[in-house]
Amino acid sequence: MCGIVGYIGKREAYPILIKGLKRLEYRGYDSAGCALINGEGTLSVYKTKGKVSDLEAFCSDKDCSGCVGIAHTRWATHGEPSSVNAHPHYSSSRKLALIHNGIIENYADLRKKLERKGFSFQSDTDTEVLVQLIEYVRLSHTPALPLLSAVQLALRQVVGAYAIAVLDKDTPGEIVAARKSSPLVVGIGDGELFLGSDASPIIEYTDKVVYLNDGEIALLRPDEKLKVVNLSNVEVTPEVCTLDMELGDLEKGNFPHFMLKEIFDQPACLRACMAGRLSVDRKNIILSAVVDHKERLLAARRFIIVACGTSWHAALIGKHLIESFCRISVDVEYASEFRYSDPVISSDDVMIAISQSGETADTLAAVELGKQKGAFIYGICNVVSSSIARATHTGSYIHVGSEIGVASTKAFTGQVMVLTMLALALAHEKKTISEEEFGKLCTELGRIPAKIEEILQHNDQIGLLARIFTYARNFIYLGRGYNYPVALEGALKLKEISYIHAEGYPAAEMKHGPIALIDSEMPVVVIATKNELYEKVLSNIQEVKARGGRIIALVTEGDTTISKLVDYCIPLPETMECLTPLIASVPLQLLAYHIAICKGKNVDQPRNLAKSVTVE
Repeated sequence: MCGIVGYIGKREAYPILIKGLKRLEYRGYDSAGCALINGEGTLSVYKTKGKVSDLEAFCSDKDCSGCVGIAHTRWATHGEPSSVNAHPHYSSSRKLALIHNGIIENYADLRKKLERKGFSFQSDTDTEVLVQLIEYVRLSHTPALPLLSAVQLALRQVVGAYAIAVLDKDTPGEIVAARKSSPLVVGIGDGELFLGSDASPIIEYTDKVVYLNDGEIALLRPDEKLKVVNLSNVEVTPEVCTLDMELGDLEKGNFPHFMLKEIFDQPACLRACMAGRLSVDRKNIILSAVVDHKERLLAARRFIIVACGTSWHAALIGKHLIESFCRISVDVEYASEFRYSDPVISSDDVMIAISQSGETADTLAAVELGKQKGAFIYGICNVVSSSIARATHTGSYIHVGSEIGVASTKAFTGQVMVLTMLALALAHEKKTISEEEFGKLCTELGRIPAKIEEILQHNDQIGLLARIFTYARNFIYLGRGYNYPVALEGALKLKEISYIHAEGYPAAEMKHGPIALIDSEMPVVVIATKNELYEKVLSNIQEVKARGGRIIALVTEGDTTISKLVDYCIPLPETMECLTPLIASVPLQLLAYHIAICKGKNVDQPRNLAKSVTVE
């Protein structure tokens, strides 16, 4: 959720911090703040409600000098968005300043304990409790403990998730950082160190990073080797990784919004996703995870897919693919509910965990539960060396580049692409698919990026169509078979960025309640491509028209039957039924985008949402 950035070195910290916050703002934008230690040893905290631009304006007349600093952009959990609740938080002595991503579950008990010791609090946050606890632990020893030791001892009392960075006025040449269940990355430069919730604030300055593991604490000193210890003060040798990220992914280029850029990125992203996996002659699919763990995957009694939000919709498509081609039973679970449902997991199950960021707290918790029960864990995520990537036994990256827009677009199609390749690769190994069908699917899979490019050529027409429906307060999305999860995803996109209430249903289920909502004011989006359920969907469309509903239909190019019945059509290139979600989702992304733009909404940073959900 919240974004953390830090710098210590030879340069002025403030410009680096502000640029870093802007790149992390997709993680939260309720408030922002920074703490700096200047050359005279003064520790200053500046923070305000609102976005990073509001912080910049607030700091315009402040002394923001200094070569060490930490900064934060917040998605509120404890305490409403306000300048008081914004991070960083001072300790009572104002000698310590701390920023935090996560939730301290036992903060209320800790706060009562500290209040009995004479501490007072200015905010409603769990974060202020943590900085006060560190100060209390530090000063309760004679002489006072070094900051690193105080952080270690304080965190032993903490229950919950955290990524923190702490400054100490008395030791201005260091930053102490720690993590548990929330991501934290240290960038290593030449005589300077960087800190980030992810690599996006760091990539401009260095491609050498260390991903902190749970329970690790880092001591950042610019002219010394990075020191990493655990909570028991055992020193850990950090693994230095090289970033696989392009700076261009973090810029909008000529597009007005990241969301639109990322929609248009999809053809190139899916080509990158298939590169080295779909053979050049488009006759075979090779996934290293399947090659390396073939016996374990083929012996699976069932698959369990855990995911949240958009990734859950991709999981529903994955279920259909794996069951259809591999003839293996697949359960799809919301990761947020899974571990609280007393799930039945056995050692011959394979769990697939899907997360764009690889840091989704609920999905990571489900992974840990699956491992405890002996399941084999397969991760599908976008971020190399993310927590889920490191926690799983094997997996596949989707390789779609950084996704900055909060509403997921290219990550969704990347996840569906990987699930499609996984299902086909497993089916080929299991011999549950004929060579002829496998070859046709491989060939058609390679054509999908070009077909998405055809759809993107209709962007302007979809933009004009969107203007008609800005009046709507509700939408219904209908689909059947592989297209039912696409309907769910289309409805979610519209809800996320336009704030119009929208629901997705299996088209046949409309008669079991939702049809009561149909009238001349109700827009209904129907995914009505040519497939074995075409006649059934046609009947559902007639049921909507009989009640005056206004229908936008996604149809296969050349369709002359449905196009005569509905109010508006969006043509899609013809493809094989199981691959339809890869192309049908794109016009729904564009429709949601343009409706939101027509309504004047901030599509990249929709209200109340954040990109990487690292808290429960």
